[in-house]
Amino acid sequence: MRNIYEDLFEKNQEAILIIDPFANRIIQANPTALKLFYITQDTLESLSVTQLFRPSLSKLVVFTEEVLEKKQAWSNELQALPLNKQPIDLEMSAILIEAGSESSPVIACTIRNKKTLEDLRQISDANKLHRDGLEHWQTIENVFREFERENQLILRAVGEGIYGVDVDGNTTFINPAGERMLGWKAEELIGKNMHAMIHHSHSDGTEYIGDDCHIYAAIRDGEVRHVENELFWRKDGNSIPIEYTSTPIMDNGRLVGAVVIFRDISERKLAEEKLHSALNEVQTLKKRLELENAYLQEEYRSEHNYKQIVGKSAAIHKIIQQIELVAPTDANVLITGESGTGKELIARAIHESSGRKNRPLIRVNCASIPRELFESEFFGHIKGAFTGAVTDRAGRFELADGGSLFLDEVGEIPMELQSKLLRVLQEQQFERVGESKTRSVDVRIIAATNRDLKQEVQAKNFREDLYFRLNVFPIESIPLRERIEDIPLLADHFLKLACRKFAKPPMNLTVGDIQKMKTYSWPGNIRELVNVIERAIILSNEKKLELNLPKQNVLQEISSESEQKKISVQTKQERLEEEKQNIINALTLCNGKVFGNNGAAELLNLKPTTLTSKIKKLGINRHNYIQIQ
Repeated sequence: MRNIYEDLFEKNQEAILIIDPFANRIIQANPTALKLFYITQDTLESLSVTQLFRPSLSKLVVFTEEVLEKKQAWSNELQALPLNKQPIDLEMSAILIEAGSESSPVIACTIRNKKTLEDLRQISDANKLHRDGLEHWQTIENVFREFERENQLILRAVGEGIYGVDVDGNTTFINPAGERMLGWKAEELIGKNMHAMIHHSHSDGTEYIGDDCHIYAAIRDGEVRHVENELFWRKDGNSIPIEYTSTPIMDNGRLVGAVVIFRDISERKLAEEKLHSALNEVQTLKKRLELENAYLQEEYRSEHNYKQIVGKSAAIHKIIQQIELVAPTDANVLITGESGTGKELIARAIHESSGRKNRPLIRVNCASIPRELFESEFFGHIKGAFTGAVTDRAGRFELADGGSLFLDEVGEIPMELQSKLLRVLQEQQFERVGESKTRSVDVRIIAATNRDLKQEVQAKNFREDLYFRLNVFPIESIPLRERIEDIPLLADHFLKLACRKFAKPPMNLTVGDIQKMKTYSWPGNIRELVNVIERAIILSNEKKLELNLPKQNVLQEISSESEQKKISVQTKQERLEEEKQNIINALTLCNGKVFGNNGAAELLNLKPTTLTSKIKKLGINRHNYIQIQ
């Protein structure tokens, strides 16, 4: 049987290549393929796949990816370029051959010369026409006439401009929509160089060189070009913004011209400009309002808080919507997120919004329970069940009966206890340690973790069935660095709480304080924010808040010793210019502000009146340095 297969490969009239797509090499080629590509067996070993198919590398990549994905593919868009020969247009089909786990898969390609196929089809059609006789030929001729007439109707009906050019860029046709847009009649353009007529200049009037024209490029390399935001020039001398697609025309493998489809985008450009202007105006007004109103000077209304969840960001709104959706149900909820993001607060909000709010929410920190005490903590024990069990004790499930059980850091539960926990979730039944009596409970589970439980399942550290039982309704608690718009609200909220906690008079955060907090990364999230606010209250004197954030990595440029030792003498004008630039730098950093906290006078350690005098003397306009974003 093996000889038969070898004969099929060697004697096949179709060209066959066996290629390794990952090594970019041709493994084997049958004699028909060697003849088609004008190569020998010796040359084959040094020829890569991309060398052979270099005129159509992008299409080859797409074709290969389709074979690897679907295990088969077909294309009639590929070209090969044999050594010292003209490009060959190909029709190619391929299948993926998987050799086993130890070897890479290979691709078997069956290749046909499109010109040869076309010649064969023409001979076949001619023979058929000859057999069918003149009457049939006349019928086919009528069909072609009708086809041409329908094409003309289509060209006249479409609303986009369409024109054709030959290899020299001379116009071959233009449809009525193109005539209307450009103001030229077809007879005025046909035979003329289209680039010179409508595409000769850029928007600033400079010459648009033909070699840079994408339409000419499509004729040169045979690649389709789609271009946006260019200009065509009308007969009346006015320009119109357009986008166009230039598609090359091939005849028997030879480029003979291109068809250009273009669209007037004047209305779209106008709409974009109006939208851009409106957005700029909105941003300007927004920034102006922010500058005119100090942060946290107004009392935020209670509707900013939902069940003690403070924030107005899109992330918080999404969490609140999720809570409102899932709270009325008894579905288990899995809350994920980094430490300190408020997962327990979300759990409490779910419980307080549910029908179980009149029953307790029992919290279990799974990370703080010793391994040997997990079962007793969850299910309770009876007297004498183990050393130290001097009385009966109810577990967390019993305490949460009718209410909710919050399993914080659920990923820390040992594997040996996970199966017992799964049984309780499925059957709502359990036994105390040391007792044979089965008890029933009605408990809703809300779990939280800062681990990726999917990865824990894959690592065999967490039961997959328990994961799916807990993850009925997932909620992600977003880290503080991804919702910085909530920082002013949170900071003000915690500042008020801290003032009451430490019996301090009411204090306010400055614009500078808020800016500092917004640029800090908050690795400890909300928990770290609370600590920073409380530390600031403790360190504050009288009514001035001392806000100190942990230092982050900042690279400082230090002048070399030789630089520091250089001695130079400045002229009076140079000193004035240096002083002027220093004041400008200060105004830039302070957003044009001169007086008060975080003003340029404070930064330069000058009296505000002195700085104002210098600004006037040096001819500086401080309003130029107010940044409106």
